[in-house]
Amino acid sequence: MTEEDFKNGQVILIDKPLEWTSFQVVNKLRWHIRQKFGIKKIKVGHAGTLDPLATGLLILCTGKFTKQINEYQGQIKEYTGEFTLGGTTPSYDLETEIDSTFPISHITSALIYNTTKQFIGEIDQIPPIFSALKKEGKRLYEIARAGETTEINSRKINIAEFEITKIDLPKVNFRVVCSKGTYIRSLAYDFGKALNSGGHLSELRRTKIGNFTVEETLDPLNYIEKYLS
Repeated sequence: MTEEDFKNGQVILIDKPLEWTSFQVVNKLRWHIRQKFGIKKIKVGHAGTLDPLATGLLILCTGKFTKQINEYQGQIKEYTGEFTLGGTTPSYDLETEIDSTFPISHITSALIYNTTKQFIGEIDQIPPIFSALKKEGKRLYEIARAGETTEINSRKINIAEFEITKIDLPKVNFRVVCSKGTYIRSLAYDFGKALNSGGHLSELRRTKIGNFTVEETLDPLNYIEKYLS
């Protein structure tokens, strides 16, 4: 691909590695595009953040295609992953340590399958305090890391499909198809609570955004080797 290809616009499908931030992926590809073609500036952005502990499909847009980012962000997404029942964490995932434990002896497969029905359709969801959402000019995770608390308003989201794919307590594997703005970490927390226990997200992989699938992706280093070395 040429410099003009990137400036006119490319949609780049990346399989985000574990522990990379979405911005690290963007910055790395931007740097390599600039180095490859000896240019000072090139627009590169991503269409929807993945947490560092999540993997999977990350859509990057370059040049003129960055104007399409909002369109991609608004599309339906699919995730697969794992909840761990019996314990909660402040971040609702493994970024923070377990702060409370709960019994799971009463939890049966039937209860798990029945409980998923509460979360299908339009529901109210409260985002995690460990998130990049802003309140009064500050990121929520900045408030959380300072040891402070704040009220977070719920918002409407839509879960089209919520499938339990494996149960091996305390682990529960799932597949979810959902709208923009859904926090799977919050779903893990709320699901544990609905089971009269606790829960946190222990694995997450984004597998689809609209018609794009994770099978079409490249690892960022493989993309750089293929197109930018």
